[in-house]
Amino acid sequence: MDKVELSEAEWRTRLSPAEYAVLRQAGTEQAFTGQYTDAETTGVYRCKACGAELFRSEAKFHSGCGWPSFYQPTSGDAVTLIEDRSHGMLRVEARCARCDSHLGHVFTGEGFSTPTDERWCINSVSLTLEPVARD
Repeated sequence: MDKVELSEAEWRTRLSPAEYAVLRQAGTEQAFTGQYTDAETTGVYRCKACGAELFRSEAKFHSGCGWPSFYQPTSGDAVTLIEDRSHGMLRVEARCARCDSHLGHVFTGEGFSTPTDERWCINSVSLTLEPVARD
C-alpha cells in the first residue's frame, strides 16, 4: 500500500473544515448527525482523505451509539490502532493506515451480537460510501 503524505496546508485545501477537524485533528462529529449513521446501502466505505478501502457494508451494524458502527475493517492492514489516553480515559483510536487520518475509536466487550464483539465507532465525515450494485 502506497502511503499518502501531504503537508497540513495541502490537507486543508483538500478537505472541508469539518473533515479537517476530524481527520487531521482527531475531532468527533456530533452524534446522530452523520450521513452514514443509519445508511443501509451495500458498498465500500473509503477514507475521505485518501480513498483507501476501510470497511464494507456487510460489517456495518446498528449500535444506537450515534455514529456508523462496524465489527471489523476490510482487511487487517487497512486501519492502524493507537492507544488514546485523551479526555481522561483509555481508548483505542482507529486511523487510516494509508494516510494516518483519524477515523474514530474501537470498543470491545459491549455485548453486541457481532462476530468480533468489537464496535468500530467511525465518524461519517471521515468516510465516503461507494455503492455496489447487488446481483
